[in-house]
Amino acid sequence: MAVRIRMKRIGTTNTPVFRIVVADSRSPRDGKFIEELGTYQPLKKDNNVVIDVERAEYWISKGAQPSDTVSSFLRKAKRVPVAAA
Repeated sequence: MAVRIRMKRIGTTNTPVFRIVVADSRSPRDGKFIEELGTYQPLKKDNNVVIDVERAEYWISKGAQPSDTVSSFLRKAKRVPVAAA
């Protein structure tokens, strides 16, 4: 089973919102997925990507291939330090 980390569209018309999910590469874009890792809201001005980097790294270590867009989100998330709560 080829596993991909990709985006699944959940937003309405003219209001795109995406979930970042781990899914079988053969499943349709908005179909069944294995695990949800985060969200992406392109219309939001700042802090529009929320992603669980630890779980993404886990899936990559197991052989999952991130899409080009998700790969760029992961690079940006690793570069920005996590704010202390």
